Amino acid sequence: MKLFKTFFVLTAAWVATHSMQKSTFAQLASPASQGASDATGSRDQPRPTPTTRPEMKRLLEDMKTRKERIPLPPLSDIDKESSDPRTQGYEGRLGKLFLPTTNGARGYLNFSGSQKRNPAVTQPSNRPAVEEDLALTLDYGFKTRLFWIASRVNNCQYCLGHQESKLLGVGMLEDAIAALDSDWSKFPVEEQAAFALARRLTLEPNLLSDEDIAECKKYYSDLQVLEIILSVSGNNAINRWKEGVGVPQSTSGGSFGVPNASDQKAHSYLTDTSAPFLTAISKTIYSSDPLHSADPSKTVAVKSAIGGDAATKLQEAVKRTPRLPLVSNERAREILGELAPAGVVPNWMRLLLNFPVAGKRQIASLVTAETELELNQLILAQMSWVIALQNGAWYSLGEAQKRLKDLGQTNEQIDALAQLGELSGKDKLSPKDRALLIVAKNLAASPVVLTDRQVDQALKLSSSQDVVQAVHYTAMRSMFDRFTEAAALATDR
Repeated sequence: MKLFKTFFVLTAAWVATHSMQKSTFAQLASPASQGASDATGSRDQPRPTPTTRPEMKRLLEDMKTRKERIPLPPLSDIDKESSDPRTQGYEGRLGKLFLPTTNGARGYLNFSGSQKRNPAVTQPSNRPAVEEDLALTLDYGFKTRLFWIASRVNNCQYCLGHQESKLLGVGMLEDAIAALDSDWSKFPVEEQAAFALARRLTLEPNLLSDEDIAECKKYYSDLQVLEIILSVSGNNAINRWKEGVGVPQSTSGGSFGVPNASDQKAHSYLTDTSAPFLTAISKTIYSSDPLHSADPSKTVAVKSAIGGDAATKLQEAVKRTPRLPLVSNERAREILGELAPAGVVPNWMRLLLNFPVAGKRQIASLVTAETELELNQLILAQMSWVIALQNGAWYSLGEAQKRLKDLGQTNEQIDALAQLGELSGKDKLSPKDRALLIVAKNLAASPVVLTDRQVDQALKLSSSQDVVQAVHYTAMRSMFDRFTEAAALATDR
């Protein structure tokens, strides 16, 4: 089919080009200004990726003055009188105004760990109380280190700053946190294996291999490896939410690890860095893969390095043997109850339901993103396809392609989605839909690849609600792509 031929040609051309030169942010959907930018980047360029710890701390502090991306109406009288400060803040209002009340950004962190599992944590959690899943066994501090690595790779300053504070809150010292960036040998060998998996899953999910999983299985059970994957997949989702809507860094650093959480002036990221880490270059933020930039300070537009014929890859995905266990169809239906779909339960649900409480919550969040957003089903299916193509996620790409065919899309129409942002005009999309799909494509590529200018354009052509929902949906699908591909799920027949 033309889709597969074009996909192969585009991929081959991209590989050839990038073996000779760096992939820059300007090569994405719109031309970028080459003018000077400040520490937080210009409206046409991404923020620089800091390579040393002092540079990183400076950028974390600077992000406290970040300009919010989504314009909001004035606070209502009811909101002004609310005793819950979250209803008056930027992010809380985004969720209340534009996202389903049964879902929202809370759906990203079902596997990120519970503070109750770590007695060193003394600060109260700001998350709503939910039923605990006793099948989740990994330590909160360990999962927070994985969250830090994902946020560092994604250059998400908001989440990175919060993880810094949370790590202080669980008793990690400054030098130990610095070592997360430049010297993993300071950590147990089993954590080093998990760190490598988290980094690969974040930056290049399509390159995650049987060997990556097998290395972690030397130290962790199958369900613990799955817990790592689901936790990091959720971290990638919330990185995209925070960066996509432009949440400024908290002035309090999230009130974690602050001697007096009520004293907003007590927190600063500009702490002393010890001599061994003053000039140490990050080993976390760049890839050894030749398709990625050799210069870690360059924030690059990472594309999936998928070689070979797409049709063959999709056929192979039907026959794949999952790397991690799935619960039986009968057990899945028992756990899901009224949430169970008609017919055979999809493999992605059977994977999640290894964790009957957290997994069911995650399924509900993902289903809500498909059924309760105001965006129409065609644009959601198109976003799913574009995001899966970006991530090299074969299970997800096959699912999205089926959805598009069921909605009456031709091979030519699907094929044109691979050329978003080019001046060919072949996609025949409305300006509004093209702008929203560019938001999804670039945000999927990397949380900071999406520019302020591209968000402005999408807002101009659509609405605040459309853009916020597109960001949320991209975050959810970026999570979905990562855990389904890491588990090498076979395409549902």
